[in-house]
Amino acid sequence: MQTSTPDYRSSKAITPADRLIMALDVADAADARDLVERLEDSVTFYKIGLELFMTSGYFDLLDWLVARDKKVFVDLKFFDVPETVRSAIRALSGSGATLATIHGNQSIMEAAVKDKGDLKVLAVTALTSLDQGDLDDLGFQCNVDELVLSRARRALETGIDGIVSSGLEAPMIRRELGDRLLVVTPGIRPVENRPADDQKRTVDVAQAFRNGADYIVVGRPIRQAADPLAAARAIQQTIAEVFPS
Repeated sequence: MQTSTPDYRSSKAITPADRLIMALDVADAADARDLVERLEDSVTFYKIGLELFMTSGYFDLLDWLVARDKKVFVDLKFFDVPETVRSAIRALSGSGATLATIHGNQSIMEAAVKDKGDLKVLAVTALTSLDQGDLDDLGFQCNVDELVLSRARRALETGIDGIVSSGLEAPMIRRELGDRLLVVTPGIRPVENRPADDQKRTVDVAQAFRNGADYIVVGRPIRQAADPLAAARAIQQTIAEVFPS
């Protein structure tokens, strides 16, 4: 007898087009602007992270995106003395950014929620570039699932808005914690466009959402496509099919 796979599709009131977050992991702000313009209206939500932060024009780019009615996910994965993280989140809260990341350590999460305002803060559970061997090397006395679930539970208790989690662990989060946390899933590799790279715990677009993701983060499958605009539109078409109006 066949059993159907549980469907944990998000019930949150998120515009389908906003569920795709495009990772602007490019060399500099000029390249980022060029890519945004090439993608036209196919992407409404962009992630700017560490690579761009190390170049000039980072905050100008954030302002430029917000001025064009784009949502911005600031993915710097703050990991520092709790009060320093609190100050960084406080400064970012007035920037127009929608989402920001911190590492999911207890004291850091407790500090980050104090002055976040309308900014939604996400705790990173376990990077999608890590597997069990990596966790063993780092000295974690647990498996990936246990680490992700532990950090997700503590994020919810602390008042963090959501988590960054692989699509492979998202069903577990939904089973255990329901839909109380936002789940943002990186490491997306569309079925028709799976580059070989450093991501180890990956899923495709439809699977990520059926597993419980509220948002997906896609970078290389769009950026490195022969036609990035067509690649983005194809992903948006899949999202529209998963979340029919």
